[in-house]
Amino acid sequence: MVEVKWTDNAIEDLNDIGEYIAKDSERYAEITVLKLFTSVDILESYPKKGFMVPEFRDESIRQLILDNYRIVYQFIENSTVVSILTIHYSTRLISNTRHFKE
Repeated sequence: MVEVKWTDNAIEDLNDIGEYIAKDSERYAEITVLKLFTSVDILESYPKKGFMVPEFRDESIRQLILDNYRIVYQFIENSTVVSILTIHYSTRLISNTRHFKE
């Protein structure tokens, strides 16, 4: 098993998503944020579950798709840690490197 760690940027993304959705529905915002947060639990046992992020063509940067969101993470072979890098709206390309700094 590996440990899942959230970067500061990923937590900020999660908070931003929650705040945006809460403008229309506090309850739906809570449900969405909890769903996104817990969806990465699978990575503890299956760190290669996601698939490679096409923008980077780097096997260590992978993503899970949940509803309209891409949960981007990094897993380096033989590592004991998966780092959640960003949660990104699925139709947008990832081009801002701020998402990959802890």
